[in-house]
Amino acid sequence: MYDRILLPVDGSDEAKRAAKRGIELARTFDAAVDIVHVVERRSRRLARTDDETAQLRERGERILAEIEALASAVDRPVTTTLTEGTPAVRIAERAADRDASLIVIGKQGLTGLGKRLLGGVTEGVLQRSDVPVLVVPAGDPSAEDAFDYARVLVPTDGSESAAAAAPHGATVARRYGATVHVLSVVDLQAAGGAFNAGGLEKSFVERLEAQGMTAVDELADEIEGRDADLELETDVVRTTSFDGVAAGIREYVAEHDVDIVVMGSHGRSNLRRQLLGSVTATVLRTVDIPILVVTRSESAAAVEETSE
Repeated sequence: MYDRILLPVDGSDEAKRAAKRGIELARTFDAAVDIVHVVERRSRRLARTDDETAQLRERGERILAEIEALASAVDRPVTTTLTEGTPAVRIAERAADRDASLIVIGKQGLTGLGKRLLGGVTEGVLQRSDVPVLVVPAGDPSAEDAFDYARVLVPTDGSESAAAAAPHGATVARRYGATVHVLSVVDLQAAGGAFNAGGLEKSFVERLEAQGMTAVDELADEIEGRDADLELETDVVRTTSFDGVAAGIREYVAEHDVDIVVMGSHGRSNLRRQLLGSVTATVLRTVDIPILVVTRSESAAAVEETSE
C-alpha cells in the first residue's frame, strides 16, 4: 500500500522526528523515500543579496542531506528535492508528481503558530493532499526511536470517509502485528442539545448506541475481510463533553494506550467546504499520538493490499 513515502522537512526538531517515523515506515513497507524542502517565497523575497539567497539554499541542502543520511542508513532508495514557493502547495504538488502513497509530516514546524489548529504548513497539506497524511506530534524526544504500533484505533460514524480508513488501519495493523480497535462514539451533547436540562430518553440513547454498533460491525467486517487473522476489538462509548466525538476518541486513546489513530478526513455531518471535519480537526489538535488522515478520495480508489 505504501510504496513511496514523502517527507517534508523544514529543519525543525519536530520535522526531523516525523521524518524518522516516516523512514521507519518506509523500512517496514519496503518503500522508497522522497524528501522535500521548500524555501518559502517570503524568505526568498527577504534575501537582499545573492549571498543571502545562496545561504537559504545551502541551509536547505543541509537539511535534506541530514534526512537523506537517515534513510540511506536503513537502505531506502532516496530522492531529494529543494524547491521554492509556498510550502503546502509545493509539498502537495511533489506528492502528486512522484505518485506518493503517503505523506508523513510534523504536527507543527518552524512556521506554525500555537494558536492555530496545526502548523500552517501541515494544515495546508491536509487541505490539498489527495493521499493519506500521517501527522506526527512532537512527543518525547527520548523515545523518538521507539516506533511501535501495537494498538491501532479506527473510529467510525458509518460514513464513506470512515470506511476509507479501513484498508489503511488493516494494513498498518498487519505489518506491525497490532490489534485493531474499531470505535463509535455517541455524542449525547449533540443529540440532546447544549441546553437540554431534562436528559435523553433511555430508548433514544439505546437507538443511538445500536446505530453506532451497526457502524462498528460494518467497519470491523470490512477490516476482517481484508485480513481474517487480525485481532479486533469493538466498542461503542458515550460522551457528554462539549468536545463531542473527539473527546470520546481522546479518552479511549488514553484508556487503551492506543499508538496510532487512522481516520477519515470528514464525517457524516461535515460540509464539503470545510478544511477538515470538526471531529478530525479536534482530534488532530488534542490527541498527542500519530494520526493518519485518509481523504475521502481514497474511498473511490478502493486501495487493496491483499498479497502482503
